[in-house]
Amino acid sequence: MQKNWPARVTLMEVGPRDGFQFEPQIIPTDLKAAVVAGLIEAGLTHIQVASFVHPKRVPQMADAEDLIQRLPQLDHVHYNGLVLNPRGLERALAAQLPSVEISISASDTHSRRNSNMAFDDALDQGMRMIRRAKAAGLYVRAGAQCALGCVYEGPVPPERVTDILRRFRDQGADAVVVSDTTGMGSPVSLKRLLDRLLPAVDPQPVVLHLHDTRGTGLVNMMAGLESGIDRFDTALGGMGGCPFIEGAAGNIATEDAVNLLDMLGIATGVDLHQVAVWARKLETVIGRQLPGKMLRVIPRSAGNPPPSDECCLTP
Repeated sequence: MQKNWPARVTLMEVGPRDGFQFEPQIIPTDLKAAVVAGLIEAGLTHIQVASFVHPKRVPQMADAEDLIQRLPQLDHVHYNGLVLNPRGLERALAAQLPSVEISISASDTHSRRNSNMAFDDALDQGMRMIRRAKAAGLYVRAGAQCALGCVYEGPVPPERVTDILRRFRDQGADAVVVSDTTGMGSPVSLKRLLDRLLPAVDPQPVVLHLHDTRGTGLVNMMAGLESGIDRFDTALGGMGGCPFIEGAAGNIATEDAVNLLDMLGIATGVDLHQVAVWARKLETVIGRQLPGKMLRVIPRSAGNPPPSDECCLTP
């Protein structure tokens, strides 16, 4: 096993956006704010809190501006919002959100279903949005969805994803995001993409957003670590999925990711027991068990970790 691993990894918690958007039951704004505050207490300092999309398409995100006003304002915490069109970007600017993610699909079919735009049009719009966001002083993550495969079109050529993200870097993006929206990626296909992508977007960092639809999320995280990636998106409890992809599943569970990274001796600053507390609270609200694996083995009394000889988490 290679050990070209970073000493520390930054996790962007995307549950309040990617996770909540997939739930049919509207989650109250007060509870959303409480979850974000709890995640901060657990040590997460980068949190994607909302998407600025049409409320008729994603009703769960209709309270984005209200939520942002209720969040604790702390210097060490970085909030981010997803914007898919110029109207969404203007809403994020009006809400005084300091960081946005601008994302398009590498698949023309998925792009049309997800944003009602052909790929070429979405790419042009994305580049204009990056320039607008940077001119306004925002930190910009710019991403390619379906980067490792599309359920409608099949494999996505690595050179297409590389070209998208290189163009986004050239427009001023502070970081680029590889989104395995469909969970079709494998360690082989991810490494093939990263070998091409990393030198093309250098020196900007690459973030991996890995859905666990086919159970390969953590394996792909390992492949990313071995390529030197030190930024990943995760969601408490493994929440999430794209509403416009049949059979979609959530991101790597934050607790599962932290557990793996702890075992590898890679620091995150995140207390997975505290994350589990909030994942379990959400289970009682949504009325179902979340898919995260560590939720099944962390003692119900978690909040204070058990002694090491009682806990399977200790390496």
